[in-house]
Amino acid sequence: MARSKIGRTQDATILVLTSLAEGPKHGYALIKDIEAMSGEAMGPGTLYGVLVRLEQEGLVESLESEDRRRPYRLTGAGAVALRERLETITRVAKIGLRRLGAA
Repeated sequence: MARSKIGRTQDATILVLTSLAEGPKHGYALIKDIEAMSGEAMGPGTLYGVLVRLEQEGLVESLESEDRRRPYRLTGAGAVALRERLETITRVAKIGLRRLGAA
């Protein structure tokens, strides 16, 4: 499928939270999972910037690690925020698709 002229429409925050909804992951695992589910490559700078912000907002938390890879997990507040956002995205997508069909 050809890349749309609209460009990147994936929200890095939603991608990180969605990946962590499956369970705790360290940075490299997040990058690979996000690429597999969205087809978008997220760089480490973007990822860690998002993780710092999400941790400050209480939506994710870092876990202790025995090696240098630090895993992160979704908090309860993060799960609630993700569910609300995905429900909004789904509602908008259904309306958009319906309107395209009517055009």
